[in-house]
Amino acid sequence: MNTHPPRPDPALATAPRNARSADAAAGIKNLQQLIELRWIAVVGQVFTIEMAHYSLGLKLPLQEMLLVVGCLAVFNVVSLLRLRTGRAVRNVELFLALLIDVAVLTVQLYLSGGTSNPFVFLYLLQITLGAVLLRGAYIWSIVIITVLCFAALADHHLPLALPQDLHQGLSSLYVLGLLVCFVLNATLVMVFITRIHRNLRERDARLAAARRRRVEEEHIVRMGLLASGAAHELGTPLSTLAVILGDWQHDKRLTSNAALKEDIAEMQTQVQRCKSIVSGILLSAGETRGEASVQTTVRKFVDALAEEWRSTRTIPQFDYDNDFGTDTPMVSDTTLKQMVFNVLDNARDASPGWVRLAVTRNADALCMTVTDAGPGFAPDMLTKLGTPYQSSKNRPGGGLGLYLVLNVARTLGGSVEARNRPEGGAQVTIELPLASIALPQKV
Repeated sequence: MNTHPPRPDPALATAPRNARSADAAAGIKNLQQLIELRWIAVVGQVFTIEMAHYSLGLKLPLQEMLLVVGCLAVFNVVSLLRLRTGRAVRNVELFLALLIDVAVLTVQLYLSGGTSNPFVFLYLLQITLGAVLLRGAYIWSIVIITVLCFAALADHHLPLALPQDLHQGLSSLYVLGLLVCFVLNATLVMVFITRIHRNLRERDARLAAARRRRVEEEHIVRMGLLASGAAHELGTPLSTLAVILGDWQHDKRLTSNAALKEDIAEMQTQVQRCKSIVSGILLSAGETRGEASVQTTVRKFVDALAEEWRSTRTIPQFDYDNDFGTDTPMVSDTTLKQMVFNVLDNARDASPGWVRLAVTRNADALCMTVTDAGPGFAPDMLTKLGTPYQSSKNRPGGGLGLYLVLNVARTLGGSVEARNRPEGGAQVTIELPLASIALPQKV
């Protein structure tokens, strides 16, 4: 008997990695938003400089201001190349990127009137981006830096011949500049902050899913420890019963009685079924019984599986179709058998009169489809496929069967799909890559 402890579920080890990948995905998307915003800034600055200098006749240091825009464009190209590496974006990188944007804005304002330039309020956009993207001390650092830049520009800047004629309303160039600045701030905040918030919500959803998955897996591991302990205890008396029944089968005093002989054969069948159930419990706990693994072929395995299920269950009609095609060597064990039995048993519970098992080959995968004529899955059960305790049988502790089936398939690199048929009933398809169950071909 196998006395090794259950193997740790790999999903538990991957939960922290899933959380890190969620943060990394959000960081990459946020950096992409900053790059897009910076391209808008490059185009907007070129357009504003040209309009102010040539259309409005304002004297500006064109060469210096366009050089700053060129440097910003070069930095954005570097940021784009960094983004394409796919590496995780750390918080400090976003902070430094915002600092570059603040520095470029400060230099442009220094060259064009300082605080007398109506576009000085674009600092608010940088603060808003920092509040959304950054965490902890980085947020206040952006606030302090922008305040210091604003204060420095009040005393140190090149003059801008822009009359402060606010009383003229929209006829004033300064008021028009304020209006354009306001529209830019409002539009960019609405568009980009909404996108960034969506990225952060997606990250939070992935983190919540990873945490939920970890809790579920931990619960299954605890359940497996209890189940495997009970299964080990049951293994010994079942083996003893199997030996005794084997001796009775060869006892002429008992076998001479046809009724007793039939009863002994039935008891042997039921003991073997109990041992199969015990092996299935050990499978769910992460263990397998070594004697259950045998070398066979895919067609023989599914044929034997269908025949065993038919002979040990009572059902008026069980249709079985094996269209796998060219046979392939494989190793079968209770893992695969119990997984398919679980789906078939659920189908029989939902449709006591008819169940169908169809076996096909999809490229390099074994597909087993179980169909029934029952009421089908409830819509909320389909959306929560693979979540424990989602059952339509309304009994305590129900709903673990399909969850365990999905986890076994996932361990083998496969998948489980469930759907309701338009004509009524439900259909569950198990797809397993042959590489995970087949024996390597001898050369």
